Amino acid sequence: MNNQDEEQFEKRSDYRQREDRPHRHRGWKIFGWLVLIVAVIAGIYAFLAWHNVKVTTNQMFNSSGATRQRDAQKVLDQRRPVSILLLGTDTGALGRSYKGRTDTVMVMTINPQKQQTTIVSIPRDMKVNLPGYPEDSPAKINAAYTFGGVKETINVVQKHFNIPIDYYVLVNMGGLKQAINQVGGVTVTSPLTFDYEGSHFEKGETYHLNGATALKFSRMRYDDPQGDYGRQQRQKLIIEALLKKSVSYKTVLNQAFLKSISHNSKTDLTFDDMLQLARHYRKATKNISQDHAQGEGENSDGQAFEVVPRDEQQRISNLLRKSLGLETANLDAEN
Repeated sequence: MNNQDEEQFEKRSDYRQREDRPHRHRGWKIFGWLVLIVAVIAGIYAFLAWHNVKVTTNQMFNSSGATRQRDAQKVLDQRRPVSILLLGTDTGALGRSYKGRTDTVMVMTINPQKQQTTIVSIPRDMKVNLPGYPEDSPAKINAAYTFGGVKETINVVQKHFNIPIDYYVLVNMGGLKQAINQVGGVTVTSPLTFDYEGSHFEKGETYHLNGATALKFSRMRYDDPQGDYGRQQRQKLIIEALLKKSVSYKTVLNQAFLKSISHNSKTDLTFDDMLQLARHYRKATKNISQDHAQGEGENSDGQAFEVVPRDEQQRISNLLRKSLGLETANLDAEN
């Protein structure tokens, strides 16, 4: 190659390098803009989710007014085991609009140190003495809500099981139906074969249920060999299935879903409390143990009660206190 050819080659090479640089820069600029756009979109979704949940929880907040056995805020701040009373009312279901009773009464404890969650079901017909309504005692525990709302329900659970109730969450059955429809239904596996209000369920079969059918699945109790205990188990299956569908961004951004939740639920957990639970207690919810207070049927003055013997109340008290990191204590002899 002569000098002239070398000079022309160098010019062409230099030209190609100068031509390549703008394309590479332009490519990086385009990539950078795409990353920025994705980041902005993700930020908008995150903000909307944060905003929507905060608005919803603010609408749900309602103080119980119950007598507390300890400072619940300190419990959360110190990341100690916490207790939450879960209540489900029959208001809003089957055309009911009155205050109703609590069809579901469960105590949930979350222990972040042991990474363990314990859920204990209490029979809705459990025979109790109401602390605030001695003239109406004895009564069924689900009547505590009718007489004195969440306040009386918390007080009676604390009294009969000698445990602190830090927070509560209440949802009515009508709200549960709406929420299930808003997330596109829930999927559950039936633990037994039964027919109820025109719907048929086979043991071991998996069903995708809408709100109305989910209520049927969870309400039947008279044809269940375990009675109300079996119904409690099916209610847990529905609630667990709904929780799984409720944690996605799609659901959090669903205004109709959030509206149905806020209009049909009450809690004394603030938005900041829920953030603390999500940050520091979440791992404990992956390991769940379940139990129930076992009672015996009794008819008294035309009412069918479920009498939970004192030794069974003591067993449940010991179980829940241990899960809360508290020493066991003997129950009041009046219980």
